[in-house]
This record gives sequence, structure tokens and C-alpha cells, in this order.
Amino acid sequence: MAEIIKLHVKKGDTVVVLSGKDKGKKGKVLEALPRKGKVVVEGVNKVKRHTKANQKMPQGGILVKEAALNSSKLMLICPSCDKPTRIKKTALASGSMARTCKKCGEIIDKEK
Repeated sequence: MAEIIKLHVKKGDTVVVLSGKDKGKKGKVLEALPRKGKVVVEGVNKVKRHTKANQKMPQGGILVKEAALNSSKLMLICPSCDKPTRIKKTALASGSMARTCKKCGEIIDKEK
């Protein structure tokens, strides 16, 4: 069984690609796959899939869609300072944890 990897990005985050053919591209996280340690980002790592005709798609043809990227190739963009940043976990007064920007110190989101 595959080990689940704790990802530093979540669905809905804006990220920038650090390496590979799409280096420097920004996009929104569409899907996080923690069992594989990968993330699907909107408009990044596009691949072509040749599909056979079926009931859903009677025409068949070539589909262009986003493929998964390794999460280590991505860096989160802070919504408040709009810069690529690492995150740190901060304990809140209520006892819950929050992801915090290392550059500006703003809370990105609360965790349960």
C-alpha cells in the first residue's frame, strides 16, 4: 500500500512551478493526490490523450488535459504578499493549527 505524503499545498491554492518544461508558470491547484505525492495544476503540464469513440464521446479524438506534477516542484504563492513562499505551521489561541506565510507572516488558512 502506498504511503500517504503530507502535502504543503491544497485544492484551490495558487502555485508557481519551480522546475521542468513549465518552469515559472502560475496556476490554481485543481486536485491534490496525497497517496502519490502529486498535484494537478490548472493550465500546467498539458498532455494529449488519444481516446476511442464510446457512448459518452461518439466522435472520439484527441483530448488535451492537465497531468499530475510532483508536489516538490511547486511553491505556494501567498495571497496577501503575492510572492512564492514556504509555509510554517502556527498554533492559534483556539488550539487549532494554521498555515502561515514565512515572508509576510500572514495566515493563509486555518486547519482543523
